[in-house]
Amino acid sequence: MTQIKSQSHIFPYIALLIGILGLGMSAIFVKWASEASGVVIAFYRVGIAALIMAIPFSAEVKRNTAARRYHLIWAVIAGLFFAADLGTWNYAAQMTSAANSTLLGNTSAVWVGLAAMLIFKEKLGGKFWIGMVIAFAGVILIMGEDFYTKITFGLGSLLALFASFFYAGFFFATQRAREGLSSLSSWWISAISSAAALLIVSLLFAQPLIGFSATTWWVMIAAALISQVVGYLAINYALGHLPPHIVSPTMLGQPVMTAILAAFILNERLSWIQIGGGVLVLSGIWLVNQKR
Repeated sequence: MTQIKSQSHIFPYIALLIGILGLGMSAIFVKWASEASGVVIAFYRVGIAALIMAIPFSAEVKRNTAARRYHLIWAVIAGLFFAADLGTWNYAAQMTSAANSTLLGNTSAVWVGLAAMLIFKEKLGGKFWIGMVIAFAGVILIMGEDFYTKITFGLGSLLALFASFFYAGFFFATQRAREGLSSLSSWWISAISSAAALLIVSLLFAQPLIGFSATTWWVMIAAALISQVVGYLAINYALGHLPPHIVSPTMLGQPVMTAILAAFILNERLSWIQIGGGVLVLSGIWLVNQKR
């Protein structure tokens, strides 16, 4: 019995690892699909994913019709937060450096921790905050020279900071939705809500939705399958078993995964400083998770 219980505690962390791997591909997919704007890539990523998973979702609904309106509303709110995060961050990435947008976008882990402590009265302890500082130091090292030479604060940086607030909201809203919905149901409702919001934004800003090459379409389909279906479905599962203040800092492993994948896929060299930064990030994540 003890072995089964310990294994059940491992599954959410395995899901987080899968989620980090799926999301680690996000920046690479955006780079490959450069014909489309950031908000259009985001729309197709969540829209195609929701379309692909519509049949499994409908089967899930037939098996379980007991969901309360309260949880459905939170799933929609999570989707709107996610759309705001993706759309805002993509515009920020176009207006400021990769260093600014990456670092400020990842501050969501700080806002989640502060909200857990001040609003939800969670006792996080010193190890949590020390681990957070170490992990952020590692993220800065991974970004390398781009951080030291191009760090500025303007409108793009402000948008990236807003994106981090929205991402923090996504974690809390998803946790609330997962209290009464399965991983698939919560994920699908959030995805379709995000797709609708991103489509409206794309139309309002007159972003082209068609006319892309076959390569770009295939890349957006891959982003939908790998980053959205696999990545965020895994995170939804984890948020049903772990609190947001554990999940969000653990997601700081995403820059590490992106750097590793870029080294193999895009032939981008990793310096020893970046490797050291990756070790710091993983060490910080380990300390944060000592609360569990």
